[in-house]
Amino acid sequence: MDDAKEGDLGTSSDAPMPFRAAVDALRTARLRPQVEVEPTRPPQRLAPYAYALEATVVDGDQDLADGRLVLLHDPAGHDAWRGEFRLVTLVRAELESEMAADPLLPEVCWSWLTGALQARGLAFGEPSGTVTRASSHYFGGLSERPSASQIEIRASWTPRTGLGGVPDAAGHLVAWCDLLAQIAGLPPAGPGDASVVTLPQRRGPQSR
Repeated sequence: MDDAKEGDLGTSSDAPMPFRAAVDALRTARLRPQVEVEPTRPPQRLAPYAYALEATVVDGDQDLADGRLVLLHDPAGHDAWRGEFRLVTLVRAELESEMAADPLLPEVCWSWLTGALQARGLAFGEPSGTVTRASSHYFGGLSERPSASQIEIRASWTPRTGLGGVPDAAGHLVAWCDLLAQIAGLPPAGPGDASVVTLPQRRGPQSR
């Protein structure tokens, strides 16, 4: 893409080399085919440099889950991050109401995030976030719609950097896609891959 478009997406040519290297790794990561990923406009005020991706877990013409991953970079470092990089995410999927009512669901969903990172052997720190369950009930002119329940994970963590101060951005993206696949209820990506576990009682997929 040309410089103007790169600037729109937070990847201008004057960005620091560690950030550009991390973005290049995000662009070239190999992901499972059910996860469709594309760049999107990043937030403007969270850090001097940012790059964002949107993803959808797809089965045929149906969407199973969706999410957004943002890579932030502050060359001066950030006290709350305890590092120069930060990953911020939002992941969503619809659930059966019985599953959404499970009192252990928030803890389980949070463990899916940390577990996905650990399963890929990724070093990270300062994780924080929320797991939210929401239910919608329809009335009046919308009363024919069935009730719907949704799970939402909002989280952020600091990826540890390696040579040249560059994090394993591709590895973190792959782990994030593992989380998306897990919350979507997909089976493991391949033989011996236990990082994706099927979510029971998930609501049927949504038409695109």
